[in-house]
Amino acid sequence: MSQSITVSWSTFDARYPEASVQVDKLSNHDLILRCQVGLRPDRAAFAELLRRYQSQVDRVLYHLAPDWPDRADLAQEVWIRVYRNINRLQEPAKFRGWLSRIATNLFYDELRKRKRVVSPLSLDAPRSVDDGEMDWEIAGDTPGPEEELTTREFYEQLREAIADLPEVFRTTIVLREIEGMAYEEIAEITGVSLGTVKSRIARARSRLQAQLQNYLDT
Repeated sequence: MSQSITVSWSTFDARYPEASVQVDKLSNHDLILRCQVGLRPDRAAFAELLRRYQSQVDRVLYHLAPDWPDRADLAQEVWIRVYRNINRLQEPAKFRGWLSRIATNLFYDELRKRKRVVSPLSLDAPRSVDDGEMDWEIAGDTPGPEEELTTREFYEQLREAIADLPEVFRTTIVLREIEGMAYEEIAEITGVSLGTVKSRIARARSRLQAQLQNYLDT
């Protein structure tokens, strides 16, 4: 893991209190533009971007690598890469997708280093699968304690089911259902065709639905 940039992200606001008060009122677009001025990103603006998007990075890595104990190190490496490359982002409006792409690419880099290569699965075999959206929400106006417990159990089972998916399925379903990315964006990030992305998402949904059928029926 590269450590050529040593920073303590949690201390940014404390080190730059006046700038922090100013930048927290800026839009995401303006923060990115401020980070692209000069040879290095403006530290206060970058710290604010990190504050706003850290949970997104944590969420992506949590679902991609649920059993990795060093996700915090991976998250810091993501932000090091963002710091180094933010000047290359030509469309600030696409920062969120770009950030997810960096996190996903880092995960793949680490996966290759650790030689955790899963057995290839055939995604071309014909199979009749409904590619409709899967609704993970459990309806209810004011859930009682029993319903709240059932909901918590369901989402825990959902997290475990996602973690158990083969890597190619887990990545696409995380980017689609959790990150809300378009099929075209996922195809660009993962480097596969649009048809393959749709096939993988459909198959991932089918596996999840089968594993969680008892909860979906209730």
